[in-house]
This record gives sequence, C-alpha cells and structure tokens, in this order.
Amino acid sequence: MKPRSPISILCSSLALSACILAFVDPAIADNTTVIKLKEVVLQSKKGTTNSRSYKASRSSTATRTETPVLQIPQAVTTVTAQAIKDKAAKNLDDVLSTVSGVTQANTIGGVYDAVIRRGFGESSDDSILTDGLNTVLPHSFNATTDYVDVLKGPASTLYGILDPGGMINVVTKKPQDTFSAEAWSTFSAYGAGRYSSKAGVDITGPVTNTGFSYRLITEGEDGDYWRNFGTNKNWLIAPSFKWENDGTQLLVSYTHQNYVSPYDRGTVYDAANGRMLDISPRERLDEKWSKIDGDSDLFKTSLTRQLGGDWKFSLNYGFSRNSFEANQTRPVSYNAKTGMLNRSSDVRGYDDTKEHAVRADLTGSEDLFGLKNEFLFGSALRDKDISRSALQRCNKGARLDVYDPEYGTISPCTYNASGAVEEYEHLLTTSLYGQDRVHLTDQLTAVGGVRLEHYGIKAGSGDTVNTDTAGYAFVPNAGLVWQFRPDMSLYTNVAKTFRPNVSINRPYGSLDPEQGVSYEVGSKVDITDGLSGNLALYYSEKQNVAYAETTANGDTIYRTAGRVRSKGVELDIAGQLTDNLQMVASYGFTDAVVVDDATYAGNGLANVARNTAALRLAYDYGQVFDNTGRLRFGGGVRAVGKRPGDAANSFDLPAYGVVDLFASYTIERKHPIEINLNLNNLFNKTYYPSSMGNSPFGVAVGEPFSAALTLRVKY
Repeated sequence: MKPRSPISILCSSLALSACILAFVDPAIADNTTVIKLKEVVLQSKKGTTNSRSYKASRSSTATRTETPVLQIPQAVTTVTAQAIKDKAAKNLDDVLSTVSGVTQANTIGGVYDAVIRRGFGESSDDSILTDGLNTVLPHSFNATTDYVDVLKGPASTLYGILDPGGMINVVTKKPQDTFSAEAWSTFSAYGAGRYSSKAGVDITGPVTNTGFSYRLITEGEDGDYWRNFGTNKNWLIAPSFKWENDGTQLLVSYTHQNYVSPYDRGTVYDAANGRMLDISPRERLDEKWSKIDGDSDLFKTSLTRQLGGDWKFSLNYGFSRNSFEANQTRPVSYNAKTGMLNRSSDVRGYDDTKEHAVRADLTGSEDLFGLKNEFLFGSALRDKDISRSALQRCNKGARLDVYDPEYGTISPCTYNASGAVEEYEHLLTTSLYGQDRVHLTDQLTAVGGVRLEHYGIKAGSGDTVNTDTAGYAFVPNAGLVWQFRPDMSLYTNVAKTFRPNVSINRPYGSLDPEQGVSYEVGSKVDITDGLSGNLALYYSEKQNVAYAETTANGDTIYRTAGRVRSKGVELDIAGQLTDNLQMVASYGFTDAVVVDDATYAGNGLANVARNTAALRLAYDYGQVFDNTGRLRFGGGVRAVGKRPGDAANSFDLPAYGVVDLFASYTIERKHPIEINLNLNNLFNKTYYPSSMGNSPFGVAVGEPFSAALTLRVKY
C-alpha cells in the first residue's frame, strides 16, 4: 500500500470530523439557510475577560469561591484558553512555560507530569488537580482542558497534602446551553522525516426542554516521536452532561485515554569533559522497544444546590485510574575515553494506580458584629492505591558506542509473572476544614482558615513493610488584603503545609512528615481595564525532606535533610496592552538551598533555576482580503537559567532561551475556518529541561525546531 502524504492525512481527518458533526446535528450539513450574526463579546465570571483574552479577572481555585483576583491574598496566575491555543500547547510544560518560577522536575522518562513551583515539586506529588480534585492521571492536560490556574504558595488548608510552592488546577470544559461545535486537525513536522498528525471534535449543546446539556470531546493522535525513532499514539473520548433545575446543578463527566509513548531517558552528562554528550540531540541512547503502553480513566460528578440566602452546598467526587506496562533501557555507566555507555534492560509488567477523591463544601455569607463574613466549611476524603510489579532487570553490561551507535544489540527483559514481587502503597486521608473571609472595611479583608487532617499510609514490597505511619496534621493559614484603590491592592499571607514521607521499596519506617511554612507579601494591580500584574516576595521552608541518592553499584537509597528553604521574587503581567495587542510577561528569581544537612548543606535544589523569564505577544491585525478574513500573529521567548543537575551539585544543566512564533488566519463564513501555524524553537536551540535529580544519567532533551499546522472548522 502506498503511504499517504501528511497533507492527505490532515485533510481526511478534518473531513471525517466534519462528517461526525453533520451526523450529530443534520442542520450543519444544510446550507440552504444562512444566519448572519454580529460578533458578541461575553463577560465571563470564571476565566477570561473575553474569548480572546490573556487576562483572568476572577478565580475560584484560591478560595473555593468566585473571588476577584485583586481580593485574593495569594499569587494566582491563570493561563487562559486563548493563551493555550496560541501556544498550540501539547503538554502541561507548554502551558506553564510563561509562568514565573516554574521549571520541570524529573518526569521519569516522560511518563509523568513533573512541575517545580517556587523551588519545590516532583512527579506524582499531588500538586496537579483537575477541577479541584486529586487524580492519578500521568498527564493532566488534554483536549478537555479549558484553562489552567497556578496557585502560588501554600494551599494545604483547602487542598491537603502539598508542598509550600503551590498547586496547579486544570479546569475542564463544561457542557454549554447553546449549541456549538468544532473539528480540528493538526499536522506537526519535526524535521529529519519525522511528523505526526492529530484530529479531534468538540460538540456541545442543550437537549431541548429538559434542563440537560451535553458535551462530547474526542481526539486521536498517531505519529513519529521527534527523536531518531519512536512513535506516539494517543486517543481520547470524553462525554459529559449537565442538568439544571430550580437552583440545582448536576455535572457528570468521563474521560478515557489510551496511550503509547517512548520511555525516553534522554542523554548523559559527561563528567570527564564537563558537558553533555557531544552528540545530536535527536540521538536516543536506548532502543525502539523502550516505551510505555497504558490507559487512564477519570470519572467526575459534581452536585451543587443553592440554599437560602447566599448559601450554597456542593458535593464533588472523582475516581481516577491509570494502568500501564513499560520497558526501558537504563544507562548504568559511561566511559568518556572509549565513548562506551553501559546499559541494562528493565521491565515493569504492570502498574495500576487508583484514587477516590471526595469533597463537600458549604459556602455562604453572613453579617456578624456588623462585618460581612464569607464562610467556607468542608470535608474531604482521599483513598489512593498503588499496586505494581517490582522492576525486573536483565542484560546488565550491554554496551553502546554513543558516537557510532548500533541499535538492536540489547533485547528487552521478558516479564516473569511467577517470579514477580508486588510493590504497593495505600493512602487514606480524611479531613475537616474551614475558612472565613472577613470584610473589616470596604478596603480591608482578612482571610483565615484551618484544616485538621488524619492520614494513614502503608507501603512496601512483597512481605516487607517499608512504611507504616499514621497521624494528624493541623494546617492553618492567614492572609490580609488591602485594596486601597479600585485597581490596586496589597496583600500578605502566612500558611503551613505537610506531606507524609513514604517509600514503597526502601525501609523508610515511620519518618515524621515533611512540614512546611511560607510567608509572602505582594501587590496586585489592574494597570488598565485589560492588563493586570502581580508582584510577590516570599520565603518558604520545609523540614524532614527526603532525598534520593545513587550508590556506586547503581542502587538508590533515601535519606532526609534537616531543612531546606526557598526565597524569591516573582512578577507576572498579562492582558491587553492595546485594543489589538496582548501580552504575557513574567520573571522569577528563586533561591532554593539545603540549609541543615550533614552532606548537602549549602547545595542548591536539583532542577531549580535561580532565574526564569518569559515574554509573549499576540497582535489582532483585524480584517484582511476585503474583509473576508481575520489575521492574528505573535510569538515569544521563554528562558530558564542554570540549574543543579543533582542533589550533590556535581553538574549543572545549562541556561537556555527558546523563541516561538505563531500566526492565525480565520476565513469568515457561515462555518468559520481557522488556520493556525506554530513555529516552535525557531532557532533550533539544544536545551535540557530537567534531569533525574540524583544521577548524571537520564538528562531530558528539549524538542528542536518544529512546525505545526492546524485547521479548525467551527459550527
């Protein structure tokens, strides 16, 4: 069979999407009636100022109630739907690339999201939520994402187990009460004959005279990995519905994803020569069979009931599951004189993780002692289970010449189910929390809250119990906002966090949990009606911090440092510079070091950059070609400073800056057609976004220059 060209794949994908839309709503296919509508700009309470904005004026993530950003005593950055679209974001790292103080942690070969905020963060650290609920999704960003809130600083009072750096809330698209639909298809080219394609459909609308509305999102991807071999295959289906009647709203959604992707450990730091391996960034040091194959599910339901007065009750439940099997080629040692890399094979026969998350909130306002109080009372439960086979290793000592690689000389391990050792972890937490926003004057608001959480964790390998601990955590917070002008406020806050220490395959025992505290002062300003900024200064620290250490024979052991701290300054600006020009700009200075430890005192934290900066502009040119279409274009630069590559600070990841450009042209017709072109890493900069954090092996390599062309039809 003759292979199909990339353009034919893109066009046929788009045609198929249009056919699906026509089947769902036959009126789409009927061109006999044309209804012309004027452009309407809607004011949104939850996300953006309008549909093409970079600015968000309100957020519910920080307080669990809809609150103007100027009245929140904490730094909150919202990456709006338009900003995500302009970036053509493929993952959460793309989404957060313009947020101050954010860098990438160890992604375990690309298996998980891993985000550092204000110096703290790692993969699977409970910091990434979906619609305010904890999940076990390996990658939280997908076609269902509407926008993303980044809440800086402690959030344990409302969200439980977290680091002092903050949390990320991925907010999903909900069913709408008016019909709309769009179909899209994207073709991406990475050079060297590597390309991929993806197509999807998003349909939403009401069910007439029933109070119900629905939404269906589907997307599929099949294509090359950007390095010299490997493939990405992903597909998603996400139905949801909403029912509203007399002050009651019920939301139900389900998302299923199936994925196959490379298990890519990146490159190696050459300690003898003080640099990364002098090879092409496209060259992989593993094998074609190094990949992960899995699927995930997320079921959510939310019931909201308006009570008397200003009071409202909400009950939210989420069940998430992730299951995969994985093979990888692991670098073990490197000889700089010969260029030979010693490798071994690993296989994990199964990895199943499940979590139930429940939270119930009661919110409302009352006047007490002449002061307006906005109350939040709630309770939450998390029940998380990990069950996986221990890694099985084989083919130790297999060698690869990094300057003249011959692939296929090492084979994957054959998983031995009868000899497998099961590793497990069970986490159960229950909590009560409350918060009060007291309006002391028209300009001065105080916020205070507290959480009482009971946790129990048991983890081990086979018959060996490595962690068995339980206890209570008392987590308070307090903040003050002085909105001395309608467009400007000053704020301060202090809060605590906690995180239990747990190890599946090392004898942790019953270590005390990590305990954190953070102090912050800042200012927020609406520079214009469409442009806002946030300046924050903070000091955070944690005690009883666990570190991973690699021994001479390649084993990993864990220990705790007495105290680590992070302090810094962050500036984020977003919104409209003019009626046509939009901007996102950020700068973060992060000084994160180990303060109290016999071995690591004075060392910087792995993967934490002292400096991050970003600038992105978008210009709406307006009507072109005799008013038959609209043109929008822009681009930006994102820069990350030098970072320690491991806890011992034996090497650094070099600083880098990457330039991206985009252009969008919309053909205005009954069903508008939008054509988007994204040019990422325009100057083909070689960069390294993160390392494993405990070894010179497994340094992640950033994507080179790529081009993505998207066709989108709206109905």
